Amino acid sequence: MNKSSKWIIALAVVLPTLLEVIDTSVVNVSLDHIRGSLSAGIDEATWTITAYLVSNAIIIPLTGWLSRIFGRKRYLLFSIILFTISSFLCGSARTISALVFFRIIQGIGGGALQPISQTILLEAFPPKEYGMAMAIFGVGVMFGPIVGPVLGGWITDNWSWNWIFYINIPIGIISVLMVMLFIQDPPYLKRIKEKIDYIGLGLIVVGIGCLQVVLDKGQREDWFSSSLIVYLAIAALVCLVTFIFWELKRRDPILDLRQLKNISFASANLIQGVTFFVLFGSILLLPLFVQQLLGYNAFLSGMVLAPGGLATLISMPLSGKLIQKFNPKAVLASGLLITTYSIFAMSHFNAAIDFNTVAFSRIIMGFGMGMVFVPLTSLAFSTIKKEEMGNATSIFAIIRNISGSFGIAIMTTLLARRAQFHQFRLSEQLNPFDQHYQLGLSKAAEMLSYKTGAVSVSAANGVIYQQMAKQAALFSFTDAFYFSTLLMICVIPIVFLLKKPKHFEQTIAVH
Repeated sequence: MNKSSKWIIALAVVLPTLLEVIDTSVVNVSLDHIRGSLSAGIDEATWTITAYLVSNAIIIPLTGWLSRIFGRKRYLLFSIILFTISSFLCGSARTISALVFFRIIQGIGGGALQPISQTILLEAFPPKEYGMAMAIFGVGVMFGPIVGPVLGGWITDNWSWNWIFYINIPIGIISVLMVMLFIQDPPYLKRIKEKIDYIGLGLIVVGIGCLQVVLDKGQREDWFSSSLIVYLAIAALVCLVTFIFWELKRRDPILDLRQLKNISFASANLIQGVTFFVLFGSILLLPLFVQQLLGYNAFLSGMVLAPGGLATLISMPLSGKLIQKFNPKAVLASGLLITTYSIFAMSHFNAAIDFNTVAFSRIIMGFGMGMVFVPLTSLAFSTIKKEEMGNATSIFAIIRNISGSFGIAIMTTLLARRAQFHQFRLSEQLNPFDQHYQLGLSKAAEMLSYKTGAVSVSAANGVIYQQMAKQAALFSFTDAFYFSTLLMICVIPIVFLLKKPKHFEQTIAVH
């Protein structure tokens, strides 16, 4: 394959992947506009996010199997076309129920784009250039969740929420044309005729679907105090455990989990799971932190994340070059250390920091994440045969997506629970017999008297309560960042379990 053709292939598959990843987060900032336009409640509006995530998560593990049955190029074209048409239908929806339904269709179309794109890139580039291939792929996977909220907010404010879907249409058409012209199935990838494993298919669809709803709705429904969440969690656990045992016994499984016996591949998935847990958790935490404690608006909170995305774009191609000259495990370990440091720095935030401090910590994290993603994916697939690549990328993609969902769900819960804990502990000091409380109360009353000309003890108590709630919120954020730091520290030693690529060992031998 000549140099120009592989870059054309890269562009052909990265475009739809970037669109798909952006669409997982672009709706978040437009929910108020959507529910206002369609006369829907907030719970109804959030189903536009949940519906996409659920259908998307269901399709990802089925991608390799569907590619074998229908042909990979044919299935990729179908997915892009379905995604593009459903984007138009989403933008044209006139009721919330119609929008939720079309978002389900959009998720079905978009679910296959990540794993298929990654497989095609790994086939188009030789093993020694896997780093550069994954740097290109990482533009979509890592940059998409960051640019999505900023892009969605800008489009919604300047045009309307409908255009966050309409903007997909011209790029989707270009992607279809490029795939038709430049993508071909490799000789070893032949369409097969096999019996459909209805039991395995049903188990994974129900299991993944229920799990995604639990993660997305759990905190809002107060987790297991809700009978709906309990039933869905039980269904997810039973179906997924049964699916694992069922698939391990089959000769032609929908998702070949036996690839996880490969220690290097399994270790890479574990590292990826933790890093994406932390990444998506931080993408949730930082905007909330600057909005609740620093008083930023939606646009400024999005701009806090944007510099980190640019740092990721810079570090990815740099990492792709570095792993061609140095041990990829060393580059990966450096990226994990940089990311850990950035999260640790966030755990020392206070309510008086400025925009530059927050943005700089996000830049460090973005740079570190770029140095993690490229060598990690290169190491993960360096021990996988090309004919098994489709199944491996499906496993890699579903773990990435579910880890991100766990990160958002657990960080949301941790934030709420720790805020309650700290507020309870701080309120213990607010009693009439505490000297510091009496001093604070008199100062608050004096301040209010100076501003309003009237002294009100209840108003002074209100001021103190607001400060207490703000302090409790600050402590909850630092707790969440500390937790993320500990997770990153725990995952660093797993790097030693990864195998160096054969082409790297051959290069060392030559020198």
